[in-house]
Amino acid sequence: MKKWLKAFRLRTLPLALSSIILGSMVAYAVNSHSWEITLLAITTTIFLQVLSNLANDYGDSVSGVDNDQRVGPTRSIQGGEITKSAMLRAMIICGALALVSGLTLIYLGLKDLSTNYLIGFLILGLIAIAAAVKYTVGKKPYGYMGLGDIFVFIFFGLVGVVGTYFLHTHHVDWEIILPASSVGFLSAAVLNLNNMRDRENDKASGKNTLVVKLGIEKAKIYHTTILVLAIVSAMVFTIINYNSPFQFIFMVSLFPIMLNLKTVWQHFNPQTLDPELKKIALTTLVFSITFGLGLIIDHA
Repeated sequence: MKKWLKAFRLRTLPLALSSIILGSMVAYAVNSHSWEITLLAITTTIFLQVLSNLANDYGDSVSGVDNDQRVGPTRSIQGGEITKSAMLRAMIICGALALVSGLTLIYLGLKDLSTNYLIGFLILGLIAIAAAVKYTVGKKPYGYMGLGDIFVFIFFGLVGVVGTYFLHTHHVDWEIILPASSVGFLSAAVLNLNNMRDRENDKASGKNTLVVKLGIEKAKIYHTTILVLAIVSAMVFTIINYNSPFQFIFMVSLFPIMLNLKTVWQHFNPQTLDPELKKIALTTLVFSITFGLGLIIDHA
């Protein structure tokens, strides 16, 4: 079981859950919240994230990206702990569980609305499952073409937050896109750190991430830009909807972000970036909780 827990890469879950937590807390702040929806959304997201992690392990192993030159932690297939066939079976099981959980979530969240909403969310759910797998698996994985950042921003940010909020409230206020973008930018920053860490090996293995395309110096500028945009987006939302200073408690996340930027701009060894992934992932979770908490306190 220990080898599978390692393959699941549970340290990535705080990042995956951030959008669900934020969308649910914003819904709670406007008195339109269901614990059933929250728990099912969390369950579905966990299955999707684990599926993505397993697919990443499998895809990078098949393509040869996981090799002795890789800087990050040794993957499960790479280390001989899990066979490719066993990993593929686990992916199928996890995908099926994500589908069942997602279908239940969609039904409970949208049963009072027209069939069009049900169909729309079903298509979105199937796309999410496909995106989790196609990042590194298949003939043309989008993670190998520098498109991973876009998909992370969309699914970890916009779809995760706005979709969850809609399942609770059955409507969307345009302003919710701003904090959703914050989570998307922070999530993209985690991926960018991962790709900066692995740049040399990715380049040699033909994995053309955005960092490989940009080069390390431009990747640092990109990293700074998306982190600044994350804070600015949240501030704009708060200013537009300002009622009390409690709404700015999310600014506590600014301190670890500044420390991360210092590390990124000063690093010379890719190994120094590995601990930063966990830090920014946890910062994203802290941001989501504090942002939502500020709204809840304000509306209390």
